[in-house]
Amino acid sequence: QVQLVESGGGLVQAGGSLRLSCAASGSIFSLNAMGWYRQAPGKQRDLVATISSGGSKNYAASVTGRFTISRDNVKNTVYLQMSSLKLADTAVYYCYVSDISGRYWGQGTQVTVSS
Repeated sequence: QVQLVESGGGLVQAGGSLRLSCAASGSIFSLNAMGWYRQAPGKQRDLVATISSGGSKNYAASVTGRFTISRDNVKNTVYLQMSSLKLADTAVYYCYVSDISGRYWGQGTQVTVSS
């Protein structure tokens, strides 16, 4: 079993920055893709960013140029640096990691951007 612990969410003013972290522990083999989704109230969960085991990154168009995803393979941790935050970025952010057994999800962390 794999457990994910997210941290770094909170309340920030528009234009500010936050850094989310997601640490994986447990029965981890070789981690493949890692990433972040988000879900705003009343909306579906949407992809924010992904990073492959080789370091290739993909971003949603809405966050490109403002968010940066990274990973530490020694710590089994994925990060999301968020800058120039907008009101529209308010959501619960969920991390995931994947290995040969499947995909595992974090519990979610709230990010609220205020005007």
